[in-house]
Order: sequence, then C-alpha cells, then structure tokens
Amino acid sequence: MKFSVVIPSWNNLDLFKKNLRKIIAIGADEVIVTDDNSKDGSLDYLKKNFPKVKLIPHRRLGFAGNVNRGVEIAKHEIIILLNLDVVPRKDLLKPLKEDFQDPSVFAVSFNETNSPKLSWTKGYFLKGYIIYTAGRKTKTPHQTFWASGGSAAFRKSMWKRLGGFDESFKFYWEDIDLCYRAQKRGWRCLWDPRAQVTHQHESTFKKLRKSYVSLIQERNQLLFIWKNLTAPKLMPKHIAGIFYRLRNPGYLKVILAALIKLPGLIPKRFKEQEEAIISDKKILNL
Repeated sequence: MKFSVVIPSWNNLDLFKKNLRKIIAIGADEVIVTDDNSKDGSLDYLKKNFPKVKLIPHRRLGFAGNVNRGVEIAKHEIIILLNLDVVPRKDLLKPLKEDFQDPSVFAVSFNETNSPKLSWTKGYFLKGYIIYTAGRKTKTPHQTFWASGGSAAFRKSMWKRLGGFDESFKFYWEDIDLCYRAQKRGWRCLWDPRAQVTHQHESTFKKLRKSYVSLIQERNQLLFIWKNLTAPKLMPKHIAGIFYRLRNPGYLKVILAALIKLPGLIPKRFKEQEEAIISDKKILNL
C-alpha cells in the first residue's frame, strides 16, 4: 500500500519552515504541495530546500479547488490530506495500512492528541438543520460522521467517483459534504485514535475577515442541506428552521448568499438522489 501526501498552501512560508520536514518524515511515497497563488516567497523556499517535493502552483482556487488539484495528480491510492499546521507522528502510516485493508473504508480521520474534546463525530438533525458533535475518545477506531479535509486520509478511487470536494463550497463543509455523500453510497468513514497528529491551529483562514468566514460557514451549511438532505419528512422541518433563524435579521444575508448558488446545486441534488443507497435517517442514526 502506497501513500501520497497532499498539502494545500496559501502564503504559508513560516509553516513550511516549521513543519514540512516533520511531514516528510512519516515516509510517504510522494509529497505534493499545491500552492494557491502565494506571494510570500514560499515557492522559492520550496524549490531551493525541498526539490523532491512536487510543487503545483496555480491561480487562486480556494481551499476545495486547491486540494482537488493535488489529489488529481497524486499517483497513489491512499491520499493523506494535511494542512501545514497539522504535524503527524512519525508512525502515522502504520494504523492507516490496517484501516484501509477494509475495502469499504473511504476515509480515516486523525486523532488530534492536543485537542482532548475532538474525536469521532456524530451528525444529527435538530431544529431543521444538520449539525454535529464530537463523541468521547475511544481506544479503537470508531465510525465518524466526517473526516477532516486537513487532517485525514482518503481512498482516491472513491474520491474520484464522488468528484472530490465540491468547489462551490470553497472552504468549510466541503469535507462534511464529501463524507456524507460517501456514506450515502455505503462507504465508511473512521476516526482512528492511533493515527496521531498535533494541530497547532495556525490556519491561513485566520488571515481572512471573521465576518466573511462566518458568512461562508453558515451559507455552506445551507448548501449542504439543500444538496444532500432528501428525506421528504425532514425538508418541511428545515424550512421551518429557516424561518426560525430569520428572527435574526442578519440571517437573510446568509440565505441570499446560498440562493445565488442554488441553480448549480440542483443537478448535484438529482445526482445524489439517483446514486444514494443509504437513507439520511440511517446515517444520522449511526
């Protein structure tokens, strides 16, 4: 079993200097950096200091598009997605080799050892919306609602069948969307306590305006529901939930931002209805 590491980057020079050698040390068969039009000198630094790392620069695509380009060119079946503020333990590949022996496993999310409250997640439907919470950490692999797009491993053949991250999300909820679609096709997502990393929480998202990030998060939650929730009994409850949230006048901006994306979302919803073999209810009751 061979592994490709895909690292999305945008103006991450300091994190390259701090963490890239630790990522390379896990011994993956290929390391790819996809750069989203950085202007901080990180490309020159990589070319000079890490000539064996495959560097893919391109115009600005956003996180989802940036990751998709890296997965497209990756040579191997198991893709490890790592943000540069996530530092893996040197033996990361060992538990992954065991987990992916099961052909039904699509993704394995890593154990952030410095975040005691973060582990496997449970998704559920509440007041018209799909939300998720973290379960208690276990000593053995556990089914999870989603695997993090910056701290997890994915099976490339399944990724391709799903079409990768939905780039209309740009960032946030794109990994939840991908994992939900995988589960509706009968594939599994795991959290493995043995696949250990340290998350330093120095994400480039912190460079963006908080109001903009919040808008994208809430918009994408709506896009996720409109695209994937097909259970007839749940949609009326979702509509009621929208009216409830509209008591906050600022939520109208979120709805309008989502409605702009709706025409492109409708064909994707039809596709999910056609290809799903597992119901919303079954996934949300796991």
